[in-house]
Amino acid sequence: MIYEQPRFLPGGDRFLTIEFGDELNLELNFRAQGLAKLIAEHQVKGIVEAAPFFATILIHYDPDLISFEDLKREMAALIGTLTTLDDVELDSRLIYFPAVYLDPWSAEAIDQYIEKINPNKKRDPEFVAELNGLEDAAQMVRVHSGTEYWVAALGFWPGTPFMMPLDPRCRLFAPKYNPPRTFTYKGTIGMGGGSTAIYPVDGPGGYQIFARTPVPIWDMSQKMEPFREAPHLLRPTDRLKFVHCSLEEFEAIERKCAEGTYQINAVGYQKISLKRYRAWAESLDRTARF
Repeated sequence: MIYEQPRFLPGGDRFLTIEFGDELNLELNFRAQGLAKLIAEHQVKGIVEAAPFFATILIHYDPDLISFEDLKREMAALIGTLTTLDDVELDSRLIYFPAVYLDPWSAEAIDQYIEKINPNKKRDPEFVAELNGLEDAAQMVRVHSGTEYWVAALGFWPGTPFMMPLDPRCRLFAPKYNPPRTFTYKGTIGMGGGSTAIYPVDGPGGYQIFARTPVPIWDMSQKMEPFREAPHLLRPTDRLKFVHCSLEEFEAIERKCAEGTYQINAVGYQKISLKRYRAWAESLDRTARF
């Protein structure tokens, strides 16, 4: 739901969390992104950084320069200018990511988890399909890959995108692992709750996993052109579309990425309007599946 009034919550002595609601939808993220933009434009004294997430924004502030109560009043005043978002447009890049679904690397990580940690764990693709009332893993793949994904925030590990599906017919939900895996390959695509993410590096993880992309999203060497400004590829308000590729195509793209010669398929910036998005989403038959 979207709260009638945002909730202001302390996060220690240097952070303020503002909650706009408790669900994944584009309007709530527009509010969080919009407030972050206003904070930057107004250069509010004492604010160190603003980090928007799905339906919240975390504000890091200096208590020697602004008190918690004064910060709340400042933020309430700015939020007052966000009462209507119908005319708001955000710049958004569309980037196509090749991906192998039901890939051998995710299967290896799942097998390792079942063998060493939880022998009763169902395999992730079938588990996600069952939870969401789908016929099988193949239909789960069709549903998951049938939409563009909105990058709502970056976090957890630097450069990790937390994304929501823009097509409401492609919404899937699944719990995270408990306990988590000890290993996941970089580039693995998975989901937890209603969020899809890409693992930027090898490491542990808790999302249900079922695909992998050869395109890096984190590169400290910054060899490829899109990484020249920063070691992370993605930014909030980007959109991703996963495009099926074969294992042979994966390996060829992976080699080009290692050489620094791969051209990431980014369409460029477009204007995303919440009003037009609502009209499109409401025109869909939400009972239809892929």
